[in-house]
Amino acid sequence: MKKQPLKSGEKILLTVFGAFFVLAMIGYVVLEAVRLTSDKPMFVQTTFFNLSEDGKLGHTLYKKYNCNACHRAMRMGTSMGLILDGIGSKYDAARLEAFLTNPEAVYGAVTIDHGPRKEAQFVERLPAEERRLLAVFLSDLKAVAGSSVAKVPPPERSEFVDNMVKSWAPADWKERFEDIREKDQESNSEAAP
Repeated sequence: MKKQPLKSGEKILLTVFGAFFVLAMIGYVVLEAVRLTSDKPMFVQTTFFNLSEDGKLGHTLYKKYNCNACHRAMRMGTSMGLILDGIGSKYDAARLEAFLTNPEAVYGAVTIDHGPRKEAQFVERLPAEERRLLAVFLSDLKAVAGSSVAKVPPPERSEFVDNMVKSWAPADWKERFEDIREKDQESNSEAAP
């Protein structure tokens, strides 16, 4: 059987694909070379953890119950469920414990894996002390203010955020919501001598 030569459109498509592939490989090699030779981290780490004694016990339970099969915490685990790094900056231990005890009541809606007849329902049936320790562990997972996983905005004013609010926020948003950056700014000016 005789091979047919490539048509001109096929040649062009193959050439374009080859060029993209070569550029991608060059970019990858350059990125890895920069990453391996740089003395500074390539990406800023915005989450951190300083575990208390109860937090350490909660982390042991977190590993024991294989919570990282669905969740990512301390930069380990999967991202199938909620990523828990930084969750302590959003919620305190009491709220996290309430969620672990009765997730759908706290969440206010049906949850995917936590709740009645679901894969992680066993968490609700854990002894109260174990749920408390897990909640303390989760509350010890903090994030830098202003990062994507933090509840609190950065302490300084952001021209970008201000412009986005002007462009996209409804006209009556200030009547319905409190801009906590202004509240923080007022408390900082009162504290200044």
